[in-house]
Amino acid sequence: MEWRLLLTGFNDAFTNMAIDEAILIHRSQNKVPSTVRLYGWLPPAVSIGYFQSLEEEVDLKMCKDLGVDFLRRITGGGAVFHDQEVTYSCVVPVNDPIIPSDILGSYKKICAGIVSGLTKLGIQAEFVPLNDIIANGKKISGNAQTRKFHTILQHGTILIDTDVEKMFSLLKVPSEKLRDKMIKHVKDRVTSINAFLGRRIDFDEVCDVLSEGFREKLGVELVKGKLSESEVKLSQKIAKERYKNHKWNHKR
Repeated sequence: MEWRLLLTGFNDAFTNMAIDEAILIHRSQNKVPSTVRLYGWLPPAVSIGYFQSLEEEVDLKMCKDLGVDFLRRITGGGAVFHDQEVTYSCVVPVNDPIIPSDILGSYKKICAGIVSGLTKLGIQAEFVPLNDIIANGKKISGNAQTRKFHTILQHGTILIDTDVEKMFSLLKVPSEKLRDKMIKHVKDRVTSINAFLGRRIDFDEVCDVLSEGFREKLGVELVKGKLSESEVKLSQKIAKERYKNHKWNHKR
């Protein structure tokens, strides 16, 4: 069975989220194959979960001062700082025989590809329900999912490196004392590829091993492709009408 592999490089937050949604819509209409996409963020960004409040979670002034994008996702979960990472998305019909239809089963199956990719770098990782991947007892990947039009969109981050101090300058914390505790907590609980290996790994190398991991664990042939003209046009429309829209990002 063939799936499409998209390597879309680096885009701003609005484009990235709009592309994922455009793929979801096109897959639900059987216009494109099931798809694995690997991408990065330029400039860095903070995304909040669908049910969160931007004003409550994010220091918007600091984001603007540092040139960091901010927006609301269509998936749930908490606020995430996207910077030195590879982000993936997987779009597949709910009734696809490869992916279990239940939420936990689908998370486990898709995340198995990430675990396999990390293993190829020498990182022994494991999936921890509901949606985390850990290495050496520390989180190295967080994942989120939504289901629309009988189609699954799962996306998540694989941390190449982390800047915890910068992250907490962008996220709202009630006090300096609590901020220091949270920074220590994250440093104790979160790791990255570079931190684990003690050397620097580049973005393309991570994409290569993740592609192989997904091929192995999903049991599909990933064929490099590109966004269709229709997907590009729809993503541009969605970016403008949703992800760049003040009403969407700031709703409560």
